Amino acid sequence: MRSFLPTYDLICPTTLTDALATLAREPDVWRPFAGGTDLMVLLESGMLSHQRFISLWGLPELRGIEVGKNVVSLGALTTYTDLLEHSVIRTDFPLLCDAAAQTGGVATQNRGTLGGNIGNASPAADTPPALLVYEAELELLSASGARRVPYDRFHTGYKTSVLAPGEIIARIHLPRREGWTTTFRKIGTRRAQAIAKICFAGAAEVDGRTVRDVRIAFGSVAPTVVRARNAEGSLRGRDLTDEAATAAVEALAADITPIDDIRSTARYRLEVAGRLLAEFLSALSTERR
Repeated sequence: MRSFLPTYDLICPTTLTDALATLAREPDVWRPFAGGTDLMVLLESGMLSHQRFISLWGLPELRGIEVGKNVVSLGALTTYTDLLEHSVIRTDFPLLCDAAAQTGGVATQNRGTLGGNIGNASPAADTPPALLVYEAELELLSASGARRVPYDRFHTGYKTSVLAPGEIIARIHLPRREGWTTTFRKIGTRRAQAIAKICFAGAAEVDGRTVRDVRIAFGSVAPTVVRARNAEGSLRGRDLTDEAATAAVEALAADITPIDDIRSTARYRLEVAGRLLAEFLSALSTERR
């Protein structure tokens, strides 16, 4: 059953100051609306319970990709298409481009935003595992001021986060690093326009055959996207061997808590997560033979 559109309100402030003032004045009344790709799905299905929204789409302060020597800063309204078309993002942050390319169709990529994907807080979202691997930092903004939060501390549970009433995601900051080998994999019912059964992002810095550093993240295997720190810890400082890969897969069981749902089963997710990690490590090992 579709929602009845006249029961919803959407206001469009022309300045960021006005938007933040409105959110501060009535934080329980108004909710931010960015690209709207997730919200419109709920609206179409009659499941969008909240009815009053404030559009951020026209605010230039939340747009733009700023490239610095050590950090790249992305406005929260950066779309998936923006990511795919930016030369520095393609070169320095290929996991984000891989995730963006596999998010929905062209219409969703043109409208969906990075900040919205984060704020929606779905554990099945495509870009968050890449953001965890890149150790992103979020800039949160309200009428009271700004603060920064490491992305791995942002999500507090299923569909919940540290965002305070009246606060929005303003920018995403990504430290630039060189010499990492990366892999992104999304497993779904079909190859395009599917919600992930499981999503994997990995990056490793390897010296010879020794893993100097590694970062591993998964989506759709826990109430939030997760950084697989136990698996990472089992790999750092070790050579790329079959024994090291086996140990990492075993350690992964302590990092993820998959469930049965409409898209898949816990058993399938646990098995596939281990295989994706093993394939990532096997590819790293093969490159160095």
